Amino acid sequence: MATTSRLLNLLSLLQTRRDWPGALLSERLDVSHRTVRRDIDRLREMGYNIAATMGPDGGYRLDAGSELPPLLFDDDQVIALAVALQAATMTGAGIEEGAVRALTTVRQVMPSRLRHRLDALTFTAISAGPGDTASDSVSPEVLVAMSTAIRALEVLRFDYASDRPAESSTDNGEPAPPRRVEPHHLVTSNRRWYLVAWDLERDEWRIFRADRIAPRTPNGPHFTPREIPGGDVTEYVSGRFKGSEQTNKWPCHGKVILHRPASYVLPFAGDGIVEDLGPDRCSLEAGSWSWVALAASLNRFDTDIDVVGPAELTRAFAQLAARNAATAAN
Repeated sequence: MATTSRLLNLLSLLQTRRDWPGALLSERLDVSHRTVRRDIDRLREMGYNIAATMGPDGGYRLDAGSELPPLLFDDDQVIALAVALQAATMTGAGIEEGAVRALTTVRQVMPSRLRHRLDALTFTAISAGPGDTASDSVSPEVLVAMSTAIRALEVLRFDYASDRPAESSTDNGEPAPPRRVEPHHLVTSNRRWYLVAWDLERDEWRIFRADRIAPRTPNGPHFTPREIPGGDVTEYVSGRFKGSEQTNKWPCHGKVILHRPASYVLPFAGDGIVEDLGPDRCSLEAGSWSWVALAASLNRFDTDIDVVGPAELTRAFAQLAARNAATAAN
């Protein structure tokens, strides 16, 4: 009888290319041709539609079937499944209930070892993040280690590869001691993972990049969880991404009139509010983390701009113009 691990390997191979010669499958799996045929029959009995190809290099091809066969997952696929189904609640595609039911169904049929690993990974998905960031790889073991510490209410110890030299080393150049934090939430946003935690050394809330974290073992003592500022981790993290310490709002917010039609501005307005003022004019209310940054972002529409307010935005345009003039003069 074929082992589950060999069936997983066989199924994975069949999914990687259109046709597989039987001899090549036998070589890759390090089994006889007869064993390959038996394993293929076993997958067919489970509901997989595997067609036999004819010819001197005859082999097998995995085709789409009319029914969903039993699904087989390895450990890494379990973590991927948990991440995808939990993150599905933020898609806005009306699949939230289906995602929850799918995760429950899969969990019920998993062996306890994989079920514990799936249960260990919990996080909050945030739809809006700090710009269009590149995806940074984080190993499943790091995500599980952080999530486990959060669930157990245990102090997390880790080395942190900060982009700030003062946080990565001591004054004499020695590596910085492990960070000690009370982990509260694991967050994913815009293809990047973050840990929201209370920093015990700095006595403040911090948001750490998960791809820069290297957990230490064992974890520290248990702690009593503190309340996230404002009580909502999504609002708190979204606000911090916008440069605000307390609320999910841009700290600098202004209104301008752009000499462009609303249809031109709207696709690039982000979370701004566009109002149609005629065939060649519209208003735009938008925000940013600084007044100069807001002025610079409004210039991307490449048109004349009338500032409605506030005065800080008018001064920011003047400051930006002076900088640009100095740059052009060099």
